Amino acid sequence: MPGPNTEILTSNKSPMTLSGDTLVIIIKKGDALKGDLLTKINTLAKGGLTVLKSNGSLTGDLGELIWLPVQNSHYKRVALAGAGECKPSDYTEIRAREFFGNLSRKLRSANAGEVVMTIDPIISALKSASLGSQAAAEGLILGQYRFDTHHTRKADRPKFTLGNITIAVGTKTPASQLANGASKGSIIAEAVNTSRDLANTPANLMTPTIVAERAREIAEQAGIEIEIIERSDAERLGMGSYLSVANGSHQPPKFIVMTYKNGGPRKPITLVGKGITFDTGGTSLKPPGGMESMKYDMSGAATVISAIGAIARLKLKTHVVAIAPCTENMPGGGATKPGDVVYAMDGQSIEVINTDAEGRLVLADGIAYAKKVKNAGVILDVATLTGAMSVSLGDYRIGVFCNQDSLFRQLDSVAQSTGELIWRMPIDDYYSKQIKSEVADLANTGGRLAGSITAAKFIEAFVGDNPWAHFDIAGLMSAKSDSGIHIKGSSGVPTKSLIEYVAAKSAS
Repeated sequence: MPGPNTEILTSNKSPMTLSGDTLVIIIKKGDALKGDLLTKINTLAKGGLTVLKSNGSLTGDLGELIWLPVQNSHYKRVALAGAGECKPSDYTEIRAREFFGNLSRKLRSANAGEVVMTIDPIISALKSASLGSQAAAEGLILGQYRFDTHHTRKADRPKFTLGNITIAVGTKTPASQLANGASKGSIIAEAVNTSRDLANTPANLMTPTIVAERAREIAEQAGIEIEIIERSDAERLGMGSYLSVANGSHQPPKFIVMTYKNGGPRKPITLVGKGITFDTGGTSLKPPGGMESMKYDMSGAATVISAIGAIARLKLKTHVVAIAPCTENMPGGGATKPGDVVYAMDGQSIEVINTDAEGRLVLADGIAYAKKVKNAGVILDVATLTGAMSVSLGDYRIGVFCNQDSLFRQLDSVAQSTGELIWRMPIDDYYSKQIKSEVADLANTGGRLAGSITAAKFIEAFVGDNPWAHFDIAGLMSAKSDSGIHIKGSSGVPTKSLIEYVAAKSAS
């Protein structure tokens, strides 16, 4: 993440009335490089800007970063950053965030210090000062993220950090538009980074107990009501499906319930996230190769906990509940065995065919609790659920199963702006036969064929008539390299989409 004192600030004053270590002027491809600000910069650079333009060294191409020598300035250095073609007809918030994400790391590597940055071409392309400053804030914060808590050698950490970054627009743009956009963008990006932190942390340092402690910290800071349901209470509530996953672990399970109510509907929008802090597969043990990545199996819980924290910080007029059933899935002496039958909170019986199909077991009781205790309205569940989804859609789109056309359209509209793209998957009744058990109401797996679909059909059995969407994020739980706003490790997907969906509903 950015240094502990980094803030994204805004100003609608001319950058030449401000000061800092570095002034960054964003230009677009083919920019004429005219205007009062650039004329003054050219003078300070003793005509250097004109020379670079005339000899073809300064083009405005995407990713270009040119440093100018300046004298007698409010800044130690001036840089021009090329944003490429910023055509309003096809420019998007996604492209803006990617641009700022890449730029943030370049500035950090250059030890840019305290930065003042103009973003006029981005605002013009997006036709909105608030959207422009929001995209800038998100990109600058997300792009700088790093998880280096456990690196003890300086050589393994970035050499420099950035100071405060002031987004300056020397126009008549209302200061409130810039400030509101940057504030919203900062809150959302910080939530995504919180989600990343939770999932990136090694499982021995992110047990269900520690997840609950972090959730409590977020709740207390944001004014959210929180309840941690312990094993004894889960037993009393009849959460046999959830607890069957916890039976093999020495770590106590923690069923986290966070409630934010600031007006909004009587029936809350309910976010349910799979919280398997480490998944060995249980008795149906996974192959050892790559098992270390199973610390990411609580990514669903990380997203819903972080999202409700941001929703509260944004003070949205809404009613939201976040539920994170957290446990390890371990092959201990008390672990559930293939063939065992357990009962969910709503009374449905489940034959556990494969203990590595555990995510749907914790979601079953998460959803049952949401309906029975919290009177849930719309239910959105998020889970790193099936390898089959990775095979189907790779690492580009999230597979979404949804029982209501209008709900999916709303989610898809949000995804088009967040960049957390989704693809609707089928939930035909035909597939239900695969999870029909001979000894119980349901089997927790339907075999190899249509694995992600049968997993969704299992979850659907606990949803009933509620509007519902299931996000299978297995293919996008982590990024393999740094690019744009994406940093190697936990992706934090789809934290932003959850926040923006709730924000859109609260405004409607």
